Amino acid sequence: MFAQPNDSPWGAVDFADILCPGVFLVYTPEHGGTMVARDMECFLSPAARRYGQRKNGFLCFEQDADEEIVFRELLDKKLWDIPARVRNKAAFEENINNALRRNHPGYWRSRENPRVLAFAGKRARSYAARYSHARPR
Repeated sequence: MFAQPNDSPWGAVDFADILCPGVFLVYTPEHGGTMVARDMECFLSPAARRYGQRKNGFLCFEQDADEEIVFRELLDKKLWDIPARVRNKAAFEENINNALRRNHPGYWRSRENPRVLAFAGKRARSYAARYSHARPR
Protein backbone atom coordinates (compact mmCIF):
# COMPACT_ATOMS: atom_id res chain seq x y z
CA MET A 1 0.00 0.00 0.00
CA PHE A 2 2.27 2.83 1.22
CA ALA A 3 6.03 2.40 1.33
CA GLN A 4 7.72 3.34 4.58
CA PRO A 5 10.12 6.27 4.22
CA ASN A 6 13.85 5.53 4.25
CA ASP A 7 15.01 9.13 4.47
CA SER A 8 13.61 12.11 6.35
CA PRO A 9 14.48 15.78 6.85
CA TRP A 10 16.14 14.61 10.08
CA GLY A 11 18.34 11.92 8.50
CA ALA A 12 18.11 8.24 7.64
CA VAL A 13 15.08 6.53 9.19
CA ASP A 14 15.99 3.82 11.72
CA PHE A 15 12.41 2.63 12.09
CA ALA A 16 8.87 3.89 11.73
CA ASP A 17 5.54 3.25 13.42
CA ILE A 18 2.44 3.31 11.23
CA LEU A 19 -0.18 5.65 12.71
CA CYS A 20 -2.62 4.90 9.88
CA PRO A 21 -2.05 3.93 6.25
CA GLY A 22 0.35 6.45 4.72
CA VAL A 23 1.20 8.23 7.99
CA PHE A 24 4.45 7.27 9.73
CA LEU A 25 5.99 8.25 13.04
CA VAL A 26 9.70 8.06 12.16
CA TYR A 27 12.79 7.78 14.32
CA THR A 28 16.32 8.67 13.28
CA PRO A 29 19.57 8.50 15.25
CA GLU A 30 19.26 12.19 16.17
CA HIS A 31 15.64 13.20 15.82
CA GLY A 32 12.33 12.33 14.20
CA GLY A 33 8.81 13.35 13.38
CA THR A 34 5.69 12.41 11.48
CA MET A 35 5.67 11.88 7.73
CA VAL A 36 2.48 11.92 5.67
CA ALA A 37 2.48 10.32 2.20
CA ARG A 38 1.43 12.65 -0.62
CA ASP A 39 -1.70 10.57 -1.30
CA MET A 40 -2.76 10.98 2.34
CA GLU A 41 -2.39 14.75 2.58
CA CYS A 42 -6.09 15.11 1.73
CA PHE A 43 -7.03 14.30 5.33
CA LEU A 44 -5.04 17.30 6.58
CA SER A 45 -6.74 20.66 6.74
CA PRO A 46 -5.20 23.47 4.67
CA ALA A 47 -4.05 25.06 7.94
CA ALA A 48 -2.23 21.87 8.95
CA ARG A 49 -0.52 21.45 5.58
CA ARG A 50 1.11 24.87 5.93
CA TYR A 51 3.28 23.59 8.80
CA GLY A 52 4.78 20.61 6.98
CA GLN A 53 7.94 20.49 4.90
CA ARG A 54 8.29 18.38 1.77
CA LYS A 55 10.79 15.54 1.47
CA ASN A 56 10.76 12.62 -0.99
CA GLY A 57 7.00 12.62 -1.58
CA PHE A 58 6.08 13.14 2.08
CA LEU A 59 4.83 16.10 4.06
CA CYS A 60 6.98 16.09 7.21
CA PHE A 61 6.22 17.44 10.68
CA GLU A 62 9.08 17.81 13.17
CA GLN A 63 8.66 16.01 16.51
CA ASP A 64 9.47 18.89 18.85
CA ALA A 65 7.19 21.48 17.34
CA ASP A 66 4.83 20.30 14.64
CA GLU A 67 3.80 16.65 14.87
CA GLU A 68 1.00 17.43 17.35
CA ILE A 69 -0.79 18.99 14.38
CA VAL A 70 -0.92 15.59 12.69
CA PHE A 71 -1.97 13.83 15.91
CA ARG A 72 -4.83 16.32 16.39
CA GLU A 73 -6.00 15.97 12.79
CA LEU A 74 -5.89 12.17 12.94
CA LEU A 75 -7.82 12.11 16.21
CA ASP A 76 -10.42 14.59 14.95
CA LYS A 77 -11.04 12.51 11.84
CA LYS A 78 -10.97 9.21 13.74
CA LEU A 79 -8.10 7.86 11.67
CA TRP A 80 -5.93 7.09 14.70
CA ASP A 81 -6.52 5.98 18.27
CA ILE A 82 -4.34 7.01 21.19
CA PRO A 83 -2.08 3.99 21.85
CA ALA A 84 -3.24 1.47 24.44
CA ARG A 85 0.01 1.96 26.39
CA VAL A 86 -1.16 5.50 27.27
CA ARG A 87 -3.07 5.14 30.53
CA ASN A 88 -4.57 8.61 30.78
CA LYS A 89 -5.92 9.26 27.31
CA ALA A 90 -7.67 12.49 28.30
CA ALA A 91 -4.42 13.94 29.67
CA PHE A 92 -2.54 12.81 26.54
CA GLU A 93 -5.08 14.57 24.33
CA GLU A 94 -5.03 17.69 26.50
CA ASN A 95 -1.21 17.78 26.21
CA ILE A 96 -1.61 17.78 22.42
CA ASN A 97 -4.12 20.62 22.64
CA ASN A 98 -1.97 22.66 25.02
CA ALA A 99 1.08 22.27 22.77
CA LEU A 100 -0.95 23.46 19.79
CA ARG A 101 -2.37 26.45 21.65
CA ARG A 102 1.14 27.40 22.78
CA ASN A 103 3.20 26.63 19.65
CA HIS A 104 0.66 27.13 16.85
CA PRO A 105 -2.07 29.56 17.91
CA GLY A 106 -2.92 30.32 14.26
CA TYR A 107 -3.51 26.65 13.55
CA TRP A 108 -5.56 26.29 16.75
CA ARG A 109 -7.79 29.22 15.77
CA SER A 110 -8.30 27.78 12.27
CA ARG A 111 -9.30 24.35 13.60
CA GLU A 112 -11.88 26.00 15.82
CA ASN A 113 -13.50 27.53 12.72
CA PRO A 114 -15.88 24.87 11.29
CA ARG A 115 -15.94 26.44 7.81
CA VAL A 116 -12.20 25.85 7.42
CA LEU A 117 -12.48 22.19 8.42
CA ALA A 118 -15.67 21.32 6.53
CA PHE A 119 -14.07 20.35 3.21
CA ALA A 120 -11.05 18.53 4.66
CA GLY A 121 -13.27 16.70 7.14
CA LYS A 122 -15.61 15.47 4.41
CA ARG A 123 -12.70 13.99 2.43
CA ALA A 124 -11.21 12.38 5.53
CA ARG A 125 -14.53 10.80 6.54
CA SER A 126 -14.79 9.33 3.04
CA TYR A 127 -11.27 7.90 3.41
CA ALA A 128 -12.03 6.58 6.90
CA ALA A 129 -15.12 4.78 5.64
CA ARG A 130 -13.12 3.06 2.90
CA TYR A 131 -10.01 2.15 4.91
CA SER A 132 -11.06 1.88 8.55
CA HIS A 133 -10.49 -1.89 8.41
CA ALA A 134 -6.80 -1.23 7.63
CA ARG A 135 -6.13 0.95 10.69
CA PRO A 136 -3.50 -0.47 13.02
CA ARG A 137 -4.57 -0.77 16.66
